[in-house]
Amino acid sequence: MPAMPSDTDVAGPLREALLAADFTYDRVAEAIGEDAHRALGRNETLPALRRTTSGGPLDTLVRLFLLQTTVGRDEADRALPGLVDRLCNAGLLEQSVSEVAARTDCRPYATTGEEGDRDLWVVSDLTPGLDGAPVAVGPDHVLGISSASTSLAQLTMRGPIGSALDLGTGCGVQALHLAGHADRVVATDVNARALWMTRLNAALNEVEVDVRDGSFFEPVAGERFDLIATNPPFVISPATGERLVYRDSGLPGDRVVEHIVRTGPDHLTEGGWLQVLANWAIVDGQPWDERLGSWLRDDCDALVVQRETLDPASYVELWLKDSGHHGGPDYAARYGTWLSWLEETGIEGVGFGWINVRLGGGAGSGGGAHELVEWPYDVEQPIGPAIRAWGDAVTDLRGLTDDDLLTTTLRAREDVQQETVGRPGAEDPEAIVLRQQRGFRRARTADTVEAAFLGACDGDLTVGQLLGALGSLLQRDEADLRETYLPVVRELVAQGFLTT
Repeated sequence: MPAMPSDTDVAGPLREALLAADFTYDRVAEAIGEDAHRALGRNETLPALRRTTSGGPLDTLVRLFLLQTTVGRDEADRALPGLVDRLCNAGLLEQSVSEVAARTDCRPYATTGEEGDRDLWVVSDLTPGLDGAPVAVGPDHVLGISSASTSLAQLTMRGPIGSALDLGTGCGVQALHLAGHADRVVATDVNARALWMTRLNAALNEVEVDVRDGSFFEPVAGERFDLIATNPPFVISPATGERLVYRDSGLPGDRVVEHIVRTGPDHLTEGGWLQVLANWAIVDGQPWDERLGSWLRDDCDALVVQRETLDPASYVELWLKDSGHHGGPDYAARYGTWLSWLEETGIEGVGFGWINVRLGGGAGSGGGAHELVEWPYDVEQPIGPAIRAWGDAVTDLRGLTDDDLLTTTLRAREDVQQETVGRPGAEDPEAIVLRQQRGFRRARTADTVEAAFLGACDGDLTVGQLLGALGSLLQRDEADLRETYLPVVRELVAQGFLTT
């Protein structure tokens, strides 16, 4: 592994060189073209190599950092004027007499939407496995921008806050996001290389991040945050003595996730959120939601979404490829050991998804609202605003009596559409489906009363007035309608079909 310099003095000059070369996410994507950009996302470099032959600074930086190929010393000097030797001393580059190669990745990144449009750069260890080459990563490997980091970034709620914690920061991707809307950002990790890279990335992007060494919440003992975002080392693997710090916690099973969910609220301010991207074990004989529900505290609201499940074999294959062992001489032995361990521990599958916890939801109300749902379908990204909307709906409904609800005016969300299913020409549909086009894109079946109620919710009449009108129209007893459909109205608000 490259050495770790004690300072980040190269960050300022490197930033200037990257800006001068227009080495930004949008410009790189434009320069190499859509096909090559998609291929690079699959770790295939040849299409981009064919598009970056000009010898200009932008092409040189793409070839050097993203495609991990050597470039001539003259080309490197033009792209990084006066910096090649300094970057070699800092451990970012290495050189021979006439060629220069990258020892770390330096990747353009960008934020949009609620965070605003920002061009960023992220330094990490080199991407393993380019062009199918089997490369086993070392125990202190620092992962770069990955599907997990971008998923957590899309999950995390944005908006001005006082303080934020990036727990298990890695190279600092979440810390960079959080610095765009938090007054104070703390980032923690146990990997010394990760801490160095996070400091370097903070300096490279001109943001303030308090980087601390330590495990779990030890570095922030006694502190509280408005938002905690974490993609912990959640891989469920046997204790073989090997550990890749970026994905293996050293704790058995999914204990790391359980620990964070149980203890994380102790470090939240009132109303603060803990957002976790994680794996969890699906154990023989116990529903996944029942098991995870036992981790949730009564003084918190929680929305847990299981996005995907994998059988044991698929799970093992995924992570053996991730570590570069696929095709290696000991692949079969590792595969067998891991599968046997999962079977012995009663793990029949692994769930992947989102755990969102808000402190204070249950205060004085008999417990927080806990919703655990399996939703593998397409959602709108970023999903963070939909998580916030769920929390707002829970707040609106908390303590709302039936009498209060009857005097409330509601609106159907504009993106909700109604679908009917039935035989052509039939007088009545076999089924009515209400479907959201935004956010979670939830769907639910409805009867004619529910559909008619939702369609009439335009903010003019109260819930009680609408149920009364429907009772008259359908010749139904109004008291009966209230008893049957007030719980349905609460569900429609909680699930985002109706807003107050």
